[in-house]
Amino acid sequence: MANDASTVFDLVILGGGSGGYAAALRGAQLGLDVALIEKNKLGGTCLHNGCIPTKALLHAGEVADQSRESEQFGVKTSFEGVDMAGVHKYKDEVIAGLYKGLQGLVASRKITYIEGEGRLSSPTSVDVNGQRVEGRHVLLATGSVPKTLPGLEIDGNRIISSDHALTLDRVPKSAIVLGGGVIGVEFASAWKSFGSEVTVIEGLKHLVPVEDENSSKLLERAFRKRGIKFNLGTFFQKAEYTQDGVKVTLADGKEFEAEVLLVAIGRGPVSQGLGYEENGVAMDRGFVLVDEYMRTNVPTISAVGDLVPTLQLAHVGFAEGILVAERLAGLKTVPVDYDGVPRVTYCHPEVASVGLTEAKAKEVYGADKVVSIKFPLGGNGKSRILKTAGEIKLVQVKDGAVVGVHMVGDRMGEQVGEAQLIYNWEALPAEVAQLIHAHPTQNEALGEAHLALAGKPLHMHD
Repeated sequence: MANDASTVFDLVILGGGSGGYAAALRGAQLGLDVALIEKNKLGGTCLHNGCIPTKALLHAGEVADQSRESEQFGVKTSFEGVDMAGVHKYKDEVIAGLYKGLQGLVASRKITYIEGEGRLSSPTSVDVNGQRVEGRHVLLATGSVPKTLPGLEIDGNRIISSDHALTLDRVPKSAIVLGGGVIGVEFASAWKSFGSEVTVIEGLKHLVPVEDENSSKLLERAFRKRGIKFNLGTFFQKAEYTQDGVKVTLADGKEFEAEVLLVAIGRGPVSQGLGYEENGVAMDRGFVLVDEYMRTNVPTISAVGDLVPTLQLAHVGFAEGILVAERLAGLKTVPVDYDGVPRVTYCHPEVASVGLTEAKAKEVYGADKVVSIKFPLGGNGKSRILKTAGEIKLVQVKDGAVVGVHMVGDRMGEQVGEAQLIYNWEALPAEVAQLIHAHPTQNEALGEAHLALAGKPLHMHD
């Protein structure tokens, strides 16, 4: 079809990652004739180099920790070490199964899938493999790649990105992680579980600095207990090879040495050399600028995912892609409320949140209009059984809705679904408090926190 010059698709999508393939699947479901172009593998970063493989590594690390620590549960095991070849086999099997399923979905929806490196050639076309693919609308979804700093060259050997870390054939004896955000703390957590000595370098005042400060402090406390070192509040200056590793120097002169340096300072948009600016698409620092309906300044072009300056999360890409497909199909659409998007960092312990931090809530509503409460997981039966510590913190507009839910503890990512409903449906503490949560579950802790906020705490002191 794509070779036929007379074919004009309803939607041509450049990029087959989370945002791109979600738009393709939904668009085809709604009767649009869709072409999807991807230069690598369908599924993009999330499936092949991000969400899925990192969580597989983290789960393998959790199994290693449980093997070492099983005697505290009355179960005697022996821990013989981590077989990275076996870990990668497990991880790759997970990816392969999901990849095969996704390929089947795309084929079943009769989407024209084109493998090749595409380039925007006009406001209504993309050139790929020497042919021009025409569309009534073009969606840009070319994603992101790991960032680095000026003068810091990622060589894939001793100075590596998250892409390299996912295929490392060994457990490094020691590692420096540059960046204490989501990617950095997840790899630090996994490597520590595998047996590495890990130091995290974060230029800002806290780990996971975009989270509520209380969550950051709880994670820092947990990392200290696990023996994960970190240096906060001083920025990176330089890195250099030593005889058998890497030395990192900070702006204050402090030096750290390790076998490898993981550069985990975030991800930057893939937009250079793809014809965006030449075709009039408004850009800022490499990002494509869009309105709340994901429309660029060019009427026939939209953009989604890591390419645009919104939250770099796969589920955000899904939502943005679906929004574009539904808008083009003529359905009524509602912009994404990015504050209402659940956020999870899958380290040990997990950090999960939705809504506003306490600081942001005070900025929006006024310091005297905001109240908060903390429910410690020590008061939750299932958390005690799992031997996990942490807290659930609620942020409320006084006499009004809960506007922030912030959770730290193992498996808290599984509790963020209800937290999302609480925030997005503007629930009052009393409304959540009257719901009966199953006992004993960790989910019960979320209910108990709302009981406390409603003025009738149960397993918590007044």
